[in-house]
Amino acid sequence: MSATPAVDSFQTGFTLGPDLLVEATGAEGVRAAVRDAAARGLPVSVHATGHGLPGPVEGGVLISTRRMDSVTVDPGRRTARVGAGATWGAVIAAAAPHGLAPLNGSSPGVGAVSYTLGGGLGILAREFGYAADHVRSLDVVTADGVLRHVTPDAEPDLFWGLRGGGHRLGVVTGLEIGLVPVARLYGGSLAFDGDAAPEVLRRWLEWTRTVPETCSSSVAALRYPDMPQLPEALRGRYVVSVRVAYTGTTADGEALVAPLRTVGPALSDSLREMPYTDSHTIHSDPPFPHAYYGEGLMLRDLDAGSAARVLELTGPKAPMMTVVQLNHLGGALSARPAVDSAVPHREAGFLLRLLSPLDGTDVAAVRALYAEVAGETEPYALGRALNFSFGGGDRAETYRDCHGPGTRERLAGLVSRYDPASLFGGPYGISRDVR
Repeated sequence: MSATPAVDSFQTGFTLGPDLLVEATGAEGVRAAVRDAAARGLPVSVHATGHGLPGPVEGGVLISTRRMDSVTVDPGRRTARVGAGATWGAVIAAAAPHGLAPLNGSSPGVGAVSYTLGGGLGILAREFGYAADHVRSLDVVTADGVLRHVTPDAEPDLFWGLRGGGHRLGVVTGLEIGLVPVARLYGGSLAFDGDAAPEVLRRWLEWTRTVPETCSSSVAALRYPDMPQLPEALRGRYVVSVRVAYTGTTADGEALVAPLRTVGPALSDSLREMPYTDSHTIHSDPPFPHAYYGEGLMLRDLDAGSAARVLELTGPKAPMMTVVQLNHLGGALSARPAVDSAVPHREAGFLLRLLSPLDGTDVAAVRALYAEVAGETEPYALGRALNFSFGGGDRAETYRDCHGPGTRERLAGLVSRYDPASLFGGPYGISRDVR
């Protein structure tokens, strides 16, 4: 047993310090690790790609599922069997030859299973809902070391809680998800100079009231670093961008985005027809490990004045660099008809995401800025977003805010039933999952 095992993680801002790192290659390895940890009275954490770090990982056992990365597609059933360490990029590549796609997020390097357990807000979310809504079955090792095959008929309570509750109830070794018949889309990014940010936001918010559910979009604002890897038009500039993913025809897509193109001269315009395998270029998330702190706030609605104030707080005059993203929700995310799962805040109209690089940045100062932003949006606040709360320290309060009282109490009951010794977390089953 090593005091400080080396742990590779996409998130480099916080140190992972387990007493023991277990590199599992399959469900039996996970079972053995869980049973051994339970016998020793050691807490258990789970790690796949390490994009998210919602809680501390100090002491105890850290189970890495990185090597459990198998993906198998059944084109006839339109399903994929996904191992706990598989990334969305691998699932996309396996599904594409069959004209199918998963409900993945914007970054192909994110772990598919952990993302889905947190709900999974994908780039086609308004049309198809959360990734968790399309789970057919899960295999999970619970605190007693038992490998359970979980479906709506077998272990229905676990099936409810695992979809939206994160790694609170055990270590998921794999799941089966439904795929959607999408091989191409119209999408990309339309970028404007940051001076136009208030007008871009106002026009985009108006535009979202008119678009069909087949269109998912977001607005992002940030000051780009002055790096030679970036297009010259973006280097060192404060930029506000509208990102679009639309499954209709290219002609209809061009007509749909036409009002956005009248906002003003664009710094760049990548809106186009693309194969689904290129969908990661819509957001172009950084593919390299780095240090960051982040928050996700689910909002019932948002007016243009409050949105502009958020950009004023986080823009070029902010005490640290902050990336702001506002996702348009609604549509199938509101689950019509209702989907019975632990995914919360389905009535939300928008998700506000904040992310700040941590190289040389004081975490306390970041939290203070985020609190100020939260105060500005408080009239619309529903709670936090599990998939987008990135940070170190004691995150128990954050996780309690991710679900409403009814869902939180039901999850707590499941934790008491399946993990009475709190092997995977505290009294609310607080996850130490680090994706």
